[in-house]
Amino acid sequence: MKNNEKLAAFQAKQDLIKRRSENAPKDNRLALIAGAAALAIAFAGQFAYFNFGPGYVASVEELAGEQSATESETVKTAPDAALAENRTWNGSMKLNGSDLKFELSGDLAPQAVANFVSLAKDGFYENVSCHRLTTAGIFVLQCGDPNGDGTGGPGYSFGPIENAPADDVYKEGVIAMARKGGDGSSMGSQFFIVYQDSQIPSDIAGGYTILGKVTSGLDAVKKIAEQGVADGSNDGSPLEPVLMSGISVE
Repeated sequence: MKNNEKLAAFQAKQDLIKRRSENAPKDNRLALIAGAAALAIAFAGQFAYFNFGPGYVASVEELAGEQSATESETVKTAPDAALAENRTWNGSMKLNGSDLKFELSGDLAPQAVANFVSLAKDGFYENVSCHRLTTAGIFVLQCGDPNGDGTGGPGYSFGPIENAPADDVYKEGVIAMARKGGDGSSMGSQFFIVYQDSQIPSDIAGGYTILGKVTSGLDAVKKIAEQGVADGSNDGSPLEPVLMSGISVE
């Protein structure tokens, strides 16, 4: 090889080494950014999992804004807690045709029970889905959203939280109100049925209102849970779509 060719080859090699050296900090920065993003996504997923609430719930102010826009609707409010009558209510429903019986504690959670009884008697829950199933750590079937995706409600929200367990343990068979994470006044129509003892961490607003318990038929919920989640994860829509029907309270 001639001297000129050797010099050219040497210079090309030196240029390559220089470019690699210059790109190394940039590549390291990109790797660090990618790693941080992955951690952030993982943290967000964990945060979303434990912020158990039903998702977006319209505020009274937003509802009032909708009213002024249409000038034809009345802003709804939660039913009077006195409707719970400070007593135990007996109820029943069908989940995909299977019978489920329950009790509602009007003495311990009067606002939540008054709300449930009122919605049930108005037919609000008829053919509404149970849209969310969790199968790891927290074992619940969440129902009562007319939108079927966790964003719906009766057109109002209420609070505060009632009758939440001090130890954050929700026993098998418990029926409790779902809500927006960090907002104790965001309850509406959505509730969840605990089919296996679950520890659901309180957040800044507290725990979750226990309004009653299943007295028979919990096996129907467990069978739904055994089918798993539609997307194969441990938190999402049930693989077997679930509808409530034949709901009565007395």
